[in-house]
Amino acid sequence: MKRLWTPAWIVRHVAMVVLVVGFLGLGWWQVTRAAGGNSLSFGYAIEWPVFAGFVIFVWWREVRHTLRGTPGQPAAPAPPATGGPEPDAATPAVRRPVRVSRVPAAPVDGAEDGDLAEYNRYLSWLNANPGARPGDYPG
Repeated sequence: MKRLWTPAWIVRHVAMVVLVVGFLGLGWWQVTRAAGGNSLSFGYAIEWPVFAGFVIFVWWREVRHTLRGTPGQPAAPAPPATGGPEPDAATPAVRRPVRVSRVPAAPVDGAEDGDLAEYNRYLSWLNANPGARPGDYPG
């Protein structure tokens, strides 16, 4: 239970209480507005308590998640930095080659792609004529 009284958890408890009280208060306010003749408020009178219930659900789930972990449980040992087998391992690790698929490189000059070459000429023309509009391109 000590884990639920850390400063971070105290903030969570207070936030949960403030949100639930606020949402229920807003729900009651919508009930009084609905009783006054505002028919739209009936939907909101149901919505705000649902929000409060959701806050309680999330808070309870986080409390259970925190209590399930053991406080003194050490973390799992990290794998060795070299990636090799541990020196005291009984069976050697099997190393398999890594297969890398080769992707053909794209053409650098764009000579194989006519549309790309035309677009590059268009960009070169725009760069050479900074005051021109794209519609002025002669090509």
